[in-house]
Amino acid sequence: MTDLSNSFFADGPVDLPAGGPLYLQLKRWIEDAIHRGEINPGDALPSERDLATRVDVSRVTVRKAVLHLVKDGVLVQRHGSGTFVAPQPQRVEQSLSQLTSFTEDMARRGMAVHARWLERAVYQPSPEETVILGLSSGDQVARISRLRLTGETPLAIERASLSARVLPDPTAIGDSLYKHLDKSGNRPIRAIQRIRAANLDAEDAYLLEVPVGSAGLNIERTSYLASGRVIEFTRSIYRGDTYDFVAELRIGDAPATGGKTP
Repeated sequence: MTDLSNSFFADGPVDLPAGGPLYLQLKRWIEDAIHRGEINPGDALPSERDLATRVDVSRVTVRKAVLHLVKDGVLVQRHGSGTFVAPQPQRVEQSLSQLTSFTEDMARRGMAVHARWLERAVYQPSPEETVILGLSSGDQVARISRLRLTGETPLAIERASLSARVLPDPTAIGDSLYKHLDKSGNRPIRAIQRIRAANLDAEDAYLLEVPVGSAGLNIERTSYLASGRVIEFTRSIYRGDTYDFVAELRIGDAPATGGKTP
């Protein structure tokens, strides 16, 4: 950990980015310094008074800028210790071209991951689950919810629904749902996935250890067996600061001309 009171924040004249209120200019100045690597995770910021003097703004302006940076997860405040640059979680790339389980995907990247169970039981299905999973009258649904972590850093919340005929005992799942389904010949072979941006609500933000309203990725996946039957419906929320989804795109086949090039 580095004390920045006599380093970056003590060097040369301060030129705040132009545009907007002063507290937003100061906020962008600190963010830019972090992105350039001039301030590193774990570094301590000067006191509110020293920073106000250094930048020649009021303490109210400094306080407002810092509070916004704390809300965005850029800075952290520790009672009795001060304000620090927040740790930057390792970003994870996940391919959109292959259907793999979370555990398998992370293992290929050499990352040790584990799950914290939030829910796993059998329930009466909702109307949505009945339609998507093609359930009959009297069928029940197995719901499993897990918090996915690498080390102590939470990455994603997964909430899956399956027919209880396929998963009669959700507590029997080990590290991987797909490995468990593979034992009964019910592992999906294809899926349709929809991804959209989302701002995390209080419950999900608490589980993912980020401020409420932080950017996230909301992913809905419907998975199918070779027969075309839906086997799994999953809603997941991923931290926007840890995940990059990558897809390989190819240009379509060029049309055959059947003749000489003009």
